[in-house]
Amino acid sequence: MLLEHRGRRPVVPESAYVAPSAVLCGAVVLGEGSRVLHGAVLTAENGEIRLGENSVVMENALVRGRADHPALIGDAVLIGPHAHVNGATVEDEVFIATGAALFPGSVAGAGAELRINSVLHVNSKLEAGTVLPIGWIAAGDPAQLFSPDRHEKLWQIQRDLDFPETVYGVPRGTSMRDIMARQSAYYGEHASDRPIDPS
Repeated sequence: MLLEHRGRRPVVPESAYVAPSAVLCGAVVLGEGSRVLHGAVLTAENGEIRLGENSVVMENALVRGRADHPALIGDAVLIGPHAHVNGATVEDEVFIATGAALFPGSVAGAGAELRINSVLHVNSKLEAGTVLPIGWIAAGDPAQLFSPDRHEKLWQIQRDLDFPETVYGVPRGTSMRDIMARQSAYYGEHASDRPIDPS
């Protein structure tokens, strides 16, 4: 399904394929030969999404573009099933496995591999060719790699990356009630989205 959001429409070249159950919303631009498979959602909330040539977004993955952090996906990139790419830059030939998550302001360097359920934290840069192991977390610029059992060491770096400000535009310590009131209003803008006839 193609949706116009805030006057912006997806751009899909003839050589690209979008599955009937996938959703492209707003300022989404697909590259030649790109593929968006069943259940995938590419939503340009208030920032664009660009998917490069011959890149594939697999089933039930989410790619989100944000005002300060567009989702820029290079050529020959695989975004695996149930992966989450939110306001990240993904350079050419990156492999993003099932369930991996990339957060706003992050960069996955060319040829990097983010394995199953790994996380690239906000404002962090995974150097080109780096392999992020299954379930591990990368944080910092350049990113350091942490196994899930090293939370205290990770927190020393993660704290300064400022997740609440980067993702929600609020200082750390803001109540969930305040954050969710803002989020509800923000996502409420989708009520005016309109389906587009792809023909």
